[in-house]
Amino acid sequence: MMFLGLRTVVYYVSDIDRAKAWYSSVLDVAPYFDEPFYVGFNVAGFELGLHPDEGRPKGEGHQGHVAYWGVEDAQATLKRLLELGATAHDELQDVGGGIKVAAVKDPFGNVFGIIENPNFGT
Repeated sequence: MMFLGLRTVVYYVSDIDRAKAWYSSVLDVAPYFDEPFYVGFNVAGFELGLHPDEGRPKGEGHQGHVAYWGVEDAQATLKRLLELGATAHDELQDVGGGIKVAAVKDPFGNVFGIIENPNFGT
């Protein structure tokens, strides 16, 4: 199992179009992934993702952001995390473009996200 490093942070936003425009100006880059359900910016090999607030998972552990660790195989990594005592938080999803994400809660209640993203090298 190989973690590739911290890759992505996702901010939940109340207005995805306004947030996309604002972050495009701030980062001086257009999004590489632009859908109504998610906007992703590649910033020097790291990703800032914007997710509509209405899609925010409810409950403990989500306070407006989730950090995602890059992995080579999201399905295998998720399985291993669960075997090591994590609990499922956000099921594995293929969000398009070959990108797969999931999140677990570690034994201490922290949300730990994983992302398999072919747009970013190892």
